[in-house]
Amino acid sequence: MRMLTSGAKTHRMCARFLAALLLLSCIFAVVAARAVGEDTGVGPPLALVPEAPPLPKPGPLSEPRLSTQVGFPTVLTNYVISPSTLRPARVALGQKLFFEPRLSGDGTVACATCHDPARAFTDGRPVSVGIHGRVGQRNAPTVLNALYNKMQFWDGRVYTLEQQAALPITNPFEMGSASIGDAVSRISGDKDYQTQFMQAFGRDVNEQDMLSAIAEYERTLASFDSPFDHFIAGDVNAINDSAKHGWELFNDKARCHLCHALTDDQPDATLFMDNDFHNIGIGILRHHVAPLAQQAERELAQGHLAGIDTAAITSEMAVLGRFLVTRKQSDIASFKTPGLRNVLVTGPYFHDGSMQTLWDVMDHYNKGDGITNPWLDKDMQPLALTEPEIDGVVAFLASLTSPQYKAIGDQEYARQLALSRVTRPQRDTARAFGPKPKQPEPPPF
Repeated sequence: MRMLTSGAKTHRMCARFLAALLLLSCIFAVVAARAVGEDTGVGPPLALVPEAPPLPKPGPLSEPRLSTQVGFPTVLTNYVISPSTLRPARVALGQKLFFEPRLSGDGTVACATCHDPARAFTDGRPVSVGIHGRVGQRNAPTVLNALYNKMQFWDGRVYTLEQQAALPITNPFEMGSASIGDAVSRISGDKDYQTQFMQAFGRDVNEQDMLSAIAEYERTLASFDSPFDHFIAGDVNAINDSAKHGWELFNDKARCHLCHALTDDQPDATLFMDNDFHNIGIGILRHHVAPLAQQAERELAQGHLAGIDTAAITSEMAVLGRFLVTRKQSDIASFKTPGLRNVLVTGPYFHDGSMQTLWDVMDHYNKGDGITNPWLDKDMQPLALTEPEIDGVVAFLASLTSPQYKAIGDQEYARQLALSRVTRPQRDTARAFGPKPKQPEPPPF
């Protein structure tokens, strides 16, 4: 299939429609939080003003992505998307709603506030800031490639993009509407929306179709075509030797593939995730986790999804991760494995945004951090990676940057590299090259 291009005379709306159609046709055939050691937790977050962040505007980076990208997984995409629902009118409506501040309680916050296309659909903050400047407990994950997630959010508390679209709208620390109906009421009298809903769904403005449209737009945000994709496709010069060595280490000595691949014994060159949850020792010792888990079990005994959503974003219980959903002790402080595409430009890192650079991330894994954490994942252990090897893994991760983000990716790589040469708060070479200490048993629960 030849790449679709937009002629000079093509209207912007038509371009969006055509991009969505092309995707459908293929289906058919920042100074961030300073991280410190595990025993002291993380440093203070960015200084946050008591107001909502500026609202991003739609632009070229918000457009649906083409299915002609090198590395685009056509078969997998066909499996996760229902072709009958991915229609241009619905995608266009969803894109408009994604940037609509009237869906928030005071008209200042939209989906794009935390998922800015210019930042690869993240917000560049350790944790997100919502309505009235309220600061949450979780780092905003990218929406790019979210269509491939089996579960959404860091704790997997919902399964579909429609459910994912709904919860932030009513969360008091995110968009703060009293209800989905309340949000819908603020756009239902808009004649443009009335026309677009009728074109997309054949009905008046309503809650179900609003969430469906947002989800359909998000399903067009497949992001591939990185230098690594070109390398896998046969261009041996697409990435440098350091990145090539990093790819080898990723699947061997660095043990990254144990979480960032679908299986433990086969490299994954597509999504780099296992659709599972792991406790990797992030920030757990800053909290009294066992009492928090007991408290959560009592307060969420009724299993109300809204209760879980509120606890996950607005309270210290956010540290409990997957446990809030499953109530299993083995899931305490476990969080979803994120995909790694565009990871260079989606920092700060981890569910709490506690690490500023990819070198910090690698130092965390290299020393097998969290060894005094009784719920630590069994695969966490010292890795004995040398500095050139760490540089190689980071170079590989940087090669996963899609072309839309090459310019800011180059700048971010230079920034992180320079910072890594003077500030490495997570580095502990002695531990990295030592044996794995005995892990304590979980306390009585």
